[in-house]
Amino acid sequence: MENIQNLPIDIQTSKLLDWLVDRRHCTLKWQSAVMTIREKINAAIQDMPENEEIKQLLSGSYIHHFHCLQIIEVLKGTEASTKNIFGRYSSQRMKDWQEIVSMYEKDNVYLAEMASILVRNVSYEGPALRKQVSKAQQLQQELSRRELECQSGSADMRERYYAACKQYGIKGENVARELQAQVKDLPVVLEETGKKAACLKDAIEFYTAFTKFVSDWSEEVLPLLRFVQKKGNTTVYERKTGNVPKVVERPVMEEAPPDVVTEETIDWGDLGSGAGTGSEEVNFGISVEDGVDWGIGLESGTEETSGGGINWGDSESAPLEIEVVDVGTDCPDGVARGEDALSLLENSQTRSQFINELKELEMFLCQRLSEMREEGDLVAMSQFQLAPSVIQAQTPQRVQVMLADVRELLNGLTSVRMQHLFMIQASPRYVERVSELLRQKLKQADIMVLKRGTLAEKRQEALEEQAKLEPRIDLLAARTKELQKLIEADISKRYNNRPVNLMGVHV
Repeated sequence: MENIQNLPIDIQTSKLLDWLVDRRHCTLKWQSAVMTIREKINAAIQDMPENEEIKQLLSGSYIHHFHCLQIIEVLKGTEASTKNIFGRYSSQRMKDWQEIVSMYEKDNVYLAEMASILVRNVSYEGPALRKQVSKAQQLQQELSRRELECQSGSADMRERYYAACKQYGIKGENVARELQAQVKDLPVVLEETGKKAACLKDAIEFYTAFTKFVSDWSEEVLPLLRFVQKKGNTTVYERKTGNVPKVVERPVMEEAPPDVVTEETIDWGDLGSGAGTGSEEVNFGISVEDGVDWGIGLESGTEETSGGGINWGDSESAPLEIEVVDVGTDCPDGVARGEDALSLLENSQTRSQFINELKELEMFLCQRLSEMREEGDLVAMSQFQLAPSVIQAQTPQRVQVMLADVRELLNGLTSVRMQHLFMIQASPRYVERVSELLRQKLKQADIMVLKRGTLAEKRQEALEEQAKLEPRIDLLAARTKELQKLIEADISKRYNNRPVNLMGVHV
């Protein structure tokens, strides 16, 4: 018997209610009794004295049997004046709470209710709160990661913006005006390029002699390159007429307005897509319609000379005189206008011809250099014994220098920056598109900064939510431990104070 008395009673918390019902400590109808008791408690709470201890007891989320016992103990002090000579209280407050305790103790309803609360705290309330805290922590981590992405994305967009500006050779403070300022300096840059072409004399002579010797070529090779090498980057007018113009009337480019970024002019699309593509497509906004209405109507059998019609003369039989004028002769002698006023390297057609001739010369020098570096080619040596001295005198080192000069000129004209400058000069609308494209990068960077701020606010909200939930978990854990001790002590009394252990109680 002594050994049995010392043996603990271990009860799994999830099966506590079933254990109490199976051993007839509680009945299966305890829930309906609890509902009646809860109605009594709600009515009794409406009439309570002003007492700090009672306020603390009533502040709990759920009042059970032991709370009611504590309230009665407090009322014994506040309602002492209502006690009669028989030891009974005439106060309705005391009677209400004594009746509630009596209803709780009938059929041990209080024990079933506390067991139900304990099971709910352990199986549902605690895990639900912990799950909310875990979600809040995961949300903070996700938002922190996205904040870093926005920060790095913003820095990347700004870096790409300044890298693009560097490609264009501008600072990026006012893109449109800086681009146009470069175009204004373009004639000076091209003038220097024309002067550098003077160093191609030996290479041109070498190529000319070689073509004549090998293929008996009679036509002039590299005509434009030879012209620029001798006279520099002159006007197209001088190239056509052979005369230096007395007056050069260059096209006037309108100054671009200051950079103004508006939401209406920029469609940012989805920031999550295309942020890392590394390439942008420029839409120049030029649409070609199927037909162009020139305002001239030609209908058979109709002759109108007023309004939108064309007056072909006073008489139908009068001959139509058409004067054919050569290109450029409509301008006064010595005056270069329009395309003729541009230099050879500014004009798109002559510039393309100049670049093509440079590439032709480059390919010749590359091929010749490769052949000259081959040692022991006796056939080639014997083939060039009768060649002109300008061919026999060349060495791989001299050809290498010629090739370097050609490539320097070629790279100077075909660089990304120069290509954009030529595009700007040819189409003023291109300036608007480039400016808009670059502004989009800055705008996207600013949007990412704003998005990062929004994410930071959401992360702070998640942190505050976690801060609210953690005290609730601590409070629930404390109340659960209290319930555990009360239930273990109550069951222990029913079994001659044998130790009772509720297993699996953790929140």
